Amino acid sequence: MVGCILSNCHYHFEIDVTINLILCHYQNSMNNENISNEPCPIARSLAFAGDAWSILILRDAHAGLTRFDQFRKSIGIAPTILTRRLAMLTEEGLLEKRLYSERPPREEYVLTAAGRDFLPVLFMIGAWGRKYRDGGKLVRFLDAETGTEIKAVAIDEVTGAKIGTRPIRTVTPDES
Repeated sequence: MVGCILSNCHYHFEIDVTINLILCHYQNSMNNENISNEPCPIARSLAFAGDAWSILILRDAHAGLTRFDQFRKSIGIAPTILTRRLAMLTEEGLLEKRLYSERPPREEYVLTAAGRDFLPVLFMIGAWGRKYRDGGKLVRFLDAETGTEIKAVAIDEVTGAKIGTRPIRTVTPDES
């Protein structure tokens, strides 16, 4: 019986390793430079904000965090990874560095207009997660003036329709 359990674990381990190797190969073959040149705005956006660390940094920046140590403590991210993600978000124009101490020189990271415009995206991810990844107690977001819970939905500005309720047609740049 023990042998069966151990061999079964070994079998699952081999499958997990194989799946992880395939995923790593797929992820490594997805060059961010190639994605950022795609005509699809979703692909271009994922080129810089497609990992959890970047999304969580932006979440925390919207919550008022600005300093390296604040991000590191809140997210539980390794300093080297945080350094890379902050540099990338700064380079992409979502954050900007500001000097908050001259001696010693210290910088903080502040949202730019592009970074502030990312807030609805965060709320849509959160709304999806609340609906499909619910389990246990979740943070709630309240309107500070009314005290009511924010229920994020995506609305087409032109038609006023909730996105996903009407057929969508994709038009490539080459089409007229």
